Amino acid sequence: MSTQSRLTEAEFTQLLQLRQSIDVPTTTGEDSPLLQELAGIERPLLQSIMQECAFDPGEILFHEGEPGEAMYVILAGQVAVIKGSFEMPTLLGYRGPGEIIGEMALLEHAPRSASVVALEPLRMVRIHHHDFQELIQDHPTIGQNIMAILSSRLRTTDNALNNSAQTRRQLTQQVAQLYTEKGQLLELQRVRQETSDLIVHDLRNPLGVLYGILDVLKMTLPEEILRANQELFVIAEAARDRMKRLIDSLLDVARMEEGSAALTLNPGNLTELLARTVEFAQVNAQRQGVTLRLELPATLPSMLYDESKIERVLANLMDNAFKYTPKNGEICIAATPGATDVQVSVTDAGPGIPEAERQRIFERFTQVQGDAVARRRGFGLGLTFCKLAVEAHGGTIWVEPGPGGVGARFIFTLPFAPPGMVAAGSPEKDAA
Repeated sequence: MSTQSRLTEAEFTQLLQLRQSIDVPTTTGEDSPLLQELAGIERPLLQSIMQECAFDPGEILFHEGEPGEAMYVILAGQVAVIKGSFEMPTLLGYRGPGEIIGEMALLEHAPRSASVVALEPLRMVRIHHHDFQELIQDHPTIGQNIMAILSSRLRTTDNALNNSAQTRRQLTQQVAQLYTEKGQLLELQRVRQETSDLIVHDLRNPLGVLYGILDVLKMTLPEEILRANQELFVIAEAARDRMKRLIDSLLDVARMEEGSAALTLNPGNLTELLARTVEFAQVNAQRQGVTLRLELPATLPSMLYDESKIERVLANLMDNAFKYTPKNGEICIAATPGATDVQVSVTDAGPGIPEAERQRIFERFTQVQGDAVARRRGFGLGLTFCKLAVEAHGGTIWVEPGPGGVGARFIFTLPFAPPGMVAAGSPEKDAA
């Protein structure tokens, strides 16, 4: 049996939260059913044996299992009636002004069947057991009144216990279902990972062969043939490199989702990386009749990032821009320093991305429907990789409409390098 005199702060807060969904009684102390039904001579007699008392919010009037030595009539305030522990109680109900509590123990002279806790500043009258026994012997009307109240209480308590049992059964079923779903999810993740590993393995082998064939051809073919077919070799190497990025993205997406992919962070010159990205994309731009524009400030702050992953982020965003930009269109790559990070954007001149799909496109294997996609379908992994890689750096990525509502602008942020970490070739290092 607990000797706790008041609830802990957490226990009391829990009861207050539960009260919000329960109707609060509106009766007053003078409207007590017990007091109302007493005849004139009985009422003064009853009042003569009442002892007024008060409790503060959170105080425990009595505990379940304690001897029942008195009953109470609430004059002001409200109490909660609970069974079980205070940490995980079964709520039987609330009692407010005009209501009686503790009457069962008086009639049976038995231990308390529930605990009662003050929820508000409480003013009550107490009637002790021996006074109550003498009173009902001389005045049977009082005993009849108490029995009627008890009958109603028993029905209410039975309903509360039935509802509690039903709720617990439902919770047990839900927990069992969650365990089943968790097992299915883990199995699905295992199968997905094994499938990704098999795909990566099956793609790497022919890719290695392709690398070898291109290298052999460039070393063995006569110079005049190489010059005559230079554009063809450029296209083949671009396709080879794109395939490699796809395979690497598939592998890295799986590792990042598992949390097993580590970043190799080093100080780097973001200006040089962006310029190199645009330079490498010029051949593809000329072939498609697309103009590339690079907008950079005079200097960018020192950055700390995994160069290989951010380079692939830029390459994926450029591939996406080429996919949607029509002939004679323009792709703009820009960087803007902010207070704590740098914003990098890639803007195309395509049809744009509907607002309903701007979040979904970063999910695995998601494609925006449209004619451009139909002409050149991908696997829907590039943007997923971009999101995971940027977020691993502590940045964010999103898409919005381009200038004037034309095209789509993909933007991601990279935080500045911590103090003392200076990018190679930056003004800070050169001045030192």
